[in-house]
Amino acid sequence: MASVSLQGISKVYPGEVHAVRDLDLEIRDGEFLVLVGPSGCGKSTTLRMIAGLENISSGTLKIGDRVVNEVHPRDRDIAMVFQNYALYPHMTVYDNMAFALKMRKVPKDQIKKQVNWAAQMLGLEPLLGRKPKALSGGQRQRVALGRAIVRKPAVFLFDEPLSNLDAKLRVETRAEIKRLHRELNTTTIYVTHDQEEAMTLGDRVVVMCDGWIRQADSPLTTYQTPADRFVAGFLGMPPMNFFEGYLEPSDGKIWFVGVDSRLQILDSSKHWLQGNARRQVVAGIRPECLELLDPAEANYDHCIEATVQVSELLGSTMDVYLQTGSGNRLVCRAPAAPILENTKIAVRALPEDIHIFEPNEAGDTKSSTYYGRNLNTLVSQPV
Repeated sequence: MASVSLQGISKVYPGEVHAVRDLDLEIRDGEFLVLVGPSGCGKSTTLRMIAGLENISSGTLKIGDRVVNEVHPRDRDIAMVFQNYALYPHMTVYDNMAFALKMRKVPKDQIKKQVNWAAQMLGLEPLLGRKPKALSGGQRQRVALGRAIVRKPAVFLFDEPLSNLDAKLRVETRAEIKRLHRELNTTTIYVTHDQEEAMTLGDRVVVMCDGWIRQADSPLTTYQTPADRFVAGFLGMPPMNFFEGYLEPSDGKIWFVGVDSRLQILDSSKHWLQGNARRQVVAGIRPECLELLDPAEANYDHCIEATVQVSELLGSTMDVYLQTGSGNRLVCRAPAAPILENTKIAVRALPEDIHIFEPNEAGDTKSSTYYGRNLNTLVSQPV
């Protein structure tokens, strides 16, 4: 096992295309770290640079105490699991799992011992004599996992390994990967665009956008205290609701005032005013933090009035899509109950559930206040 250190890592393709920008990241020995973000954010490029499949434009990459910028992939003591399994179709499961060991001239008895050990761990023992074409997608992915495990590398790298599986198999294989990490305790770097995978698998989640790290923290901290509006909007399904408006002090309290709302927020957010009587901000509220009310019970100072557009039943809960009088759209996740479309309704949010962000933090422009910053230890500004 080993730690992985990325110091000022950048990747620039011809034409000044910056895939990864000045990335600083310390991955602890035995940690399960997940790189997550939208397509084109630089997460797979980062993984491929760690694997040695992409050259590093600038910066220093260390695995353990060794600088590996110029080290060949086979000499980095890593094992990679790909999205498309990359199994040899003419080989049996046993031979696929044993191949890397044979190339290293490992004695046959040791190869057999390690392959059987991995096969038993993954439930592949009955399949060792089959070829990949006789396996299901889930079984092929387990073979790919087994091929990586038998090498007992210092670092495991996963590049969206569950993308080709159906929903049920994704959940099962995800649990298998988590169990394997718990048993093997090998440093693991996992790339995905699926936020559910990121939140359930990672000891730490690194959210990327346009080649930058936007936040690196535990899954719960990243979800509850997002560093900026991009992170807040990317994590969560349905995504966070955003409202443009301004902050103003009144009656010894701090209020967020929008076109459709006047919501009290925590007094600890008064630092946002910075002597400005009407500070322009964006308020964010998670769908599960909105409470549905009868309009007759609503208080304009604490609620948002809206009309039900669509409701989606999800079993014990439902997603209710709403539209305010000014045309703003929002979604509320609530306990399942009968609700009619075109019904007037009110939603309420508690002060502690309202996040405040800078107006230019959406992540769609490079003017974001967080671009170019090392976010390994950054925490969001709580309301």
